[in-house]
Amino acid sequence: MKENIIQQKSYEFALKSITLYKKIIAESKEYVLSKQFLRSSTSIGANIEETIGAQSDKDFLSKISIAYKEARETHYWIRLLKDSHYINHDDAMEMLDLCDEILRIIGKIQITIKNRNS
Repeated sequence: MKENIIQQKSYEFALKSITLYKKIIAESKEYVLSKQFLRSSTSIGANIEETIGAQSDKDFLSKISIAYKEARETHYWIRLLKDSHYINHDDAMEMLDLCDEILRIIGKIQITIKNRNS
């Protein structure tokens, strides 16, 4: 079976997000922003999984676009948690770098699918 980089990276990102979420609630007792972060960050991989079962290029593009939107939202929540001092700079930068990488990969996938269908 061929390795699926975005599937692997989004899953690993979700695991790191869960660990960071646990840290936020344990250390900062912050439950609202961190829950939003957890939901969007784990949703990226869930939507990637849905793309694997897509029935057409149009279906695939729709689902990969949702994953991209969730990654953008996650990027926002990480910045907000960092700037409101719920997570430290190093944790934030690591997660932002990983999120940026996921966004670049998904963006390239979107372009490839759009170009293939034009």
